[in-house]
Amino acid sequence: MKKSAEKLKSILPSGVQEPSFFEQVFEVAKSIPKGRVTSYGAIANFLGTKMSARMVGWAMNAAHSMPAIPAHRVVNRKGLLSGKMHFATPTQMEELLAKEKVKVVADQVVDFEKIFWDPAVELS
Repeated sequence: MKKSAEKLKSILPSGVQEPSFFEQVFEVAKSIPKGRVTSYGAIANFLGTKMSARMVGWAMNAAHSMPAIPAHRVVNRKGLLSGKMHFATPTQMEELLAKEKVKVVADQVVDFEKIFWDPAVELS
């Protein structure tokens, strides 16, 4: 397991048990820089649960009431705004990305491969 993933999956200094899966997802999401996007699957893969992309989606859905979690920067593996229906309005996800200079056309991130942020690479 990579050093960054180990850091996320350890006992906290307070002695509290390791963070829940959702808490681990939130920590990874908070690392995504403005103007970049990642996928549900990339986060799942980084956390060592490659087949749990859907659970990452559930975590992002739960994060909409947490402003510190940039859920709008997490899209599907093709760069589609598949989670947009979980925001306050159908256009909010795209609007938040636009504020960060991420261009979206027809619910698809333009130049997805170019601005894709892979936590397995970036947090290694």
